[in-house]
Amino acid sequence: MASLRHAQKTGQSVLAGKLARGERARKLTALSLIAPLFLLLVCVFGVPILAVLYYSVDNPLIGKVLPQTTAAMAEWDGRALPGDAAFDAFAADAKLAYKAKTIARAALRLNYEIAGFRSMTMKAARRIHRFKGASIKEELIALDKRWGDIVYWRAIKDASASYTPRYLLAAVDLELTWGQGIVQVEENRRIYLAYLMETFWISAVVVLLCVVIGYPIAYLIATSKPAKQRILFILILIPFWTSLLVRTAAWVVLLQNQGMVNDFLIWLGITDQPFEMIFNRFGVYVAMVHILLPFMVLPVYSVMKSISTDYMRAAASLGARPFSAFLSIYLPQTIPGLGAGCLLVFVISLGFYITPALVGGRSDQMIASLIAQFALGTANWGMAAALAVVVLVCVAAIYPIYHRFAGGDRMKLN
Repeated sequence: MASLRHAQKTGQSVLAGKLARGERARKLTALSLIAPLFLLLVCVFGVPILAVLYYSVDNPLIGKVLPQTTAAMAEWDGRALPGDAAFDAFAADAKLAYKAKTIARAALRLNYEIAGFRSMTMKAARRIHRFKGASIKEELIALDKRWGDIVYWRAIKDASASYTPRYLLAAVDLELTWGQGIVQVEENRRIYLAYLMETFWISAVVVLLCVVIGYPIAYLIATSKPAKQRILFILILIPFWTSLLVRTAAWVVLLQNQGMVNDFLIWLGITDQPFEMIFNRFGVYVAMVHILLPFMVLPVYSVMKSISTDYMRAAASLGARPFSAFLSIYLPQTIPGLGAGCLLVFVISLGFYITPALVGGRSDQMIASLIAQFALGTANWGMAAALAVVVLVCVAAIYPIYHRFAGGDRMKLN
């Protein structure tokens, strides 16, 4: 009996080992199948996001261009004007950087800290090789008295750090000051939050207009016969397949004072003078809604087509009026598609740049225009990355709201 039980246990352990090896093999096979997709997601989404996060705090320029100054400022406490060693180090760095033609980049970076620092630095770099006095400190202050102001040396110390929160704080109208910590910037410099709020407002209005226009269109498509559905789909998708720039330029032609829309309104006798419909907020709304409408219609339609008409007939047979049945029976079942469409339209709206730039006015520009200006205009990659991080955080904060009110739980119920 003992030998029989031992044989049974041995057989069970062997079988368990084979099952475990088979399970591991299945898991490895599954992992190998999804590995290419995972790598694609990492390369396409993960790496760019990490790069944006990195560049929003990266600050290597001053340390590379002015290394001796950076080393001299490392031990300075910022309470009084630095000693002669810091001035001498700056003079030595400025001479080398001027010959290497890199001083302009450092001067531009210092100008981000204090307006006017660029011209002050370039003037010193051009003249510093002519100094013949025993004290570089006295010569610099004689050249420009601002070199004797502790504020500018504090700015050099702040800018010489390898990593800085300056850009992220500036993106939300904050700054890190000596003695006071993090404070709001002066009122005349508070522009980034205003741009962000304007971007959110424009995006929210576009979402609302897309819901008002797109929901009936999706319902019409979902309840139409197949032949009519194909025609309606073509009408929705043909603009979707057209270049965004072409569609935006078309609205410029249509909405201008001598455009077809104003000519038609004057011909109908509705107005004697053309309406201002371009280079203002109205033009931005019209163009953005036209571009983004398919992103609302398609998710809503995909949910509507799966809703059985028996629900509405049952509600009618129980005495519910059509509108009441729609609100209590049909509309709640379309919330997942409606939520997905709203999220999609809103997120895409946040990144709009070309359309507001072409059909909007000066006060209708969105946060993407600022990002483009910093990245392409002034080459301030840190500020561009910081603004992109702020938008990314806002989008990440929106997703839990979507998931709570229109996400997975409602999908499971439906």
